[in-house]
Amino acid sequence: MKNNKKKIAFLSTYPPRECGLATFTQDLVTAIDGSGEIDTKVIAVTNPGNDVYDSKVIAMIAQNEQADYIRMAKELNHSDIDLLVIEHEYGIFGGEHGAYILDLINNLEIPVVTTFHTILSKPDPQQQSIINALGKKSEKVITMARNTKPLLKSIYGIDQEKIEVIHHGVPKRPFQTRESLKTKYGYENRQIISTFGLIGPSKGIEYGIEAIAKVVMDHKDVRYLILGQTHPALKEEGIAYRNKMEALVENLDLSNNVEFINKYLSKDEIIDYLQLSDIYMTPYLGKDQAVSGTMAYAVGYGKAIVSTPYLYAKEMLSGGRGFLSEFSNPDSLAENIKNIIKNPDIKARMERDTIKLGGTMYWDKIAQCYLEVFFDIIKSSPKTEVAS
Repeated sequence: MKNNKKKIAFLSTYPPRECGLATFTQDLVTAIDGSGEIDTKVIAVTNPGNDVYDSKVIAMIAQNEQADYIRMAKELNHSDIDLLVIEHEYGIFGGEHGAYILDLINNLEIPVVTTFHTILSKPDPQQQSIINALGKKSEKVITMARNTKPLLKSIYGIDQEKIEVIHHGVPKRPFQTRESLKTKYGYENRQIISTFGLIGPSKGIEYGIEAIAKVVMDHKDVRYLILGQTHPALKEEGIAYRNKMEALVENLDLSNNVEFINKYLSKDEIIDYLQLSDIYMTPYLGKDQAVSGTMAYAVGYGKAIVSTPYLYAKEMLSGGRGFLSEFSNPDSLAENIKNIIKNPDIKARMERDTIKLGGTMYWDKIAQCYLEVFFDIIKSSPKTEVAS
């Protein structure tokens, strides 16, 4: 029997590459596949050594090979793919600020959707021109926070009618009690604060550690879990940063209160650690961060959250869903953590409020939002002309 399903390809990093974008794409594709309405494929952006993929990946682009981007556009033009979805992050495409992606879109004839994972409020001219070009070429652009829409219009010149806001998805797992998981992992009778994700200087971990030093003066049962390996793209810089963080813990005499779990966590491990946590903290330094998968997961699993006020955190924690602390300010972080520890009613309210939002963010629901966008485009978009 002939397969009449529409075919959509996603251009992104993809597991086994260890990065948040790869995990995001895998989760989205899996959720869309679960609908039974679309045939999904992946075009993986590769670095040397990460080219062993499952059957979902139909083609690869070598990140730093400019000719690959032009070749892929021509192959897509002569394929049965109905729509290309670009998962955009500056660091995953080759050229200055990922400019090689322009070689692909300028030679592409099939419809495009672009999802922006970073939206800078002060881009340099090259960064601005890339997003502007992607916005012009795309039938729709997707962002994960409403407060980024004005930036896309005013800074990047993207038509408001093209912009769709769809939450970052969260995997749905059965809930387990906090106390049972604390027992499983050996944290009985401890107040657990956690931060997870690939570790690097932009994460502001030093301010989190310094905040914990202030918190444990009054709450000696606190344990701060720093979950995740050094970001593989940072190499020596990331290793130096982790060493600096470990030395800071030693200098502040926090070995009983701070623990590094230096591994790339599976989704099940992430969810276990989130569910056993009393407070989730993101002390990130970059105010322009338009989306955070770690924050999305914490909201999805109903956590009390303390964060610095980057773009995505401000939206996710609005309406009192969490506490926002000043950037690079351990006193501000510590004050908010202590406020939650000392006030169980505040903690319980935050957990109710985050899970209410989190319940709208599970991947099965998010996939339906994407499908609506994709079907509207496929129905109305003939093949476009190649840019001259």
